[in-house]
Amino acid sequence: MGVWIFIGLVVLAVVAAIGIYNRLVGLRNASESAWSDVDVQLKRRWDLVPNLVQTVKGYASHEQQTFAQVTEMRSRAMAETDPAARADAENGLTRALRGLFAVAEAYPELRASDNFRDLQASLGEIEDAIQKARRYYNAVVRDLNTSCETFPSVLVANAFGFAKRDYFELDDEAERAAPAVSF
Repeated sequence: MGVWIFIGLVVLAVVAAIGIYNRLVGLRNASESAWSDVDVQLKRRWDLVPNLVQTVKGYASHEQQTFAQVTEMRSRAMAETDPAARADAENGLTRALRGLFAVAEAYPELRASDNFRDLQASLGEIEDAIQKARRYYNAVVRDLNTSCETFPSVLVANAFGFAKRDYFELDDEAERAAPAVSF
């Protein structure tokens, strides 16, 4: 009788380990898929940036430093593959784009341009899509990281080499703070 109980416990432990392993595989695959979604949205932004820069250049040709910074940050962001490094590079690109829009504010004829407004609207839509993709990626990474750290799944995660992933997050404290609004 004791042998059957032992065999039953072993079978139960194996079934539980298989279930945990399958969940970890699902979370790992979901995080890779979510990262791919983030990557697609970032690629859309990268494709739009040169058009935006060229449009602004036509109106503000003496703002070469701003254009160079946007181009440099875009290239850096495209080169990064690690989520943490990519997040850092993307945050730099976002800051550079803010500088580009600050330049555009000084040129009323540029702001009135249909092409510029269309590009600005497209960039806004892409930024929203990036935010949604980042949020989903971070949620999946949170679930994977939690599973890699909690008992008993930590045992299976360590045994089969599952590792925690980095979040795609802001690195600039100023971007985390609530904006000051005054009238």
